[in-house]
Amino acid sequence: MVRYIFIFMIFFSSSLSSDIYSQKCVGCHRDMPYSLQEIFMKYLLAYGGENNVKAGMLHYFIYPSKDISVMPKGFLDEKGIMDHGYIGKENLQRSIDRYWELYKVKGRLK
Repeated sequence: MVRYIFIFMIFFSSSLSSDIYSQKCVGCHRDMPYSLQEIFMKYLLAYGGENNVKAGMLHYFIYPSKDISVMPKGFLDEKGIMDHGYIGKENLQRSIDRYWELYKVKGRLK
């Protein structure tokens, strides 16, 4: 019985984090001139690998600044920095992990 409760909790927490990504990230970026995939490529170009990209994104979302943004200066001057809202560090990390899994390049090139 305990095993079933534990499995349910893991399933529920993972589905909750994907819902946060879908609601908070995808919902806002749907109407932006840059797609989430294009932004991902900018992060990948700026930071290089998985650990650096994830650390850079986490730092940016906790301390947003034009100086550390990967977006073009003209875009930031026109649109400014988006209010990302607070979802908590743990949910933020899960959302970044989900974002990485959706758009990562490694393992998809043939």
